[in-house]
Amino acid sequence: QVQLVESGGGLVQPGGSLRLNCAVSGFTTKDYRMSWFRQGPGKEREFVAGVEWNDTYTHYGDFVKGRFTISRDNAKNLVALQMNSLKPEDTAVYYCAATRGHGYIENVFLYNYWGQGTQVTVSS
Repeated sequence: QVQLVESGGGLVQPGGSLRLNCAVSGFTTKDYRMSWFRQGPGKEREFVAGVEWNDTYTHYGDFVKGRFTISRDNAKNLVALQMNSLKPEDTAVYYCAATRGHGYIENVFLYNYWGQGTQVTVSS
């Protein structure tokens, strides 16, 4: 059974940091393109960061601007998102997702598997 379980969300002040983790079971992460998406209140789900098969390339949404880093530990089947310099506009539910599909990694419709999401709130 495939499961993606996110953790690490919470309330943080502007300028702070959080590390999100995605624990994967049911498949081997190294065989998939793994990404993080987010969905803020009243907004569409948007691409945050992704890592290609075999860690060849990483991709980031334009709004990230060097603040976030995606990483993958294939031995542990974990994918992480380190978020620094957080802003109130980063407030959203963050989702881990996986795909073996080809195409733009930013395409939300490319993904077969999703986690349940973890809430990130940036507020003073």
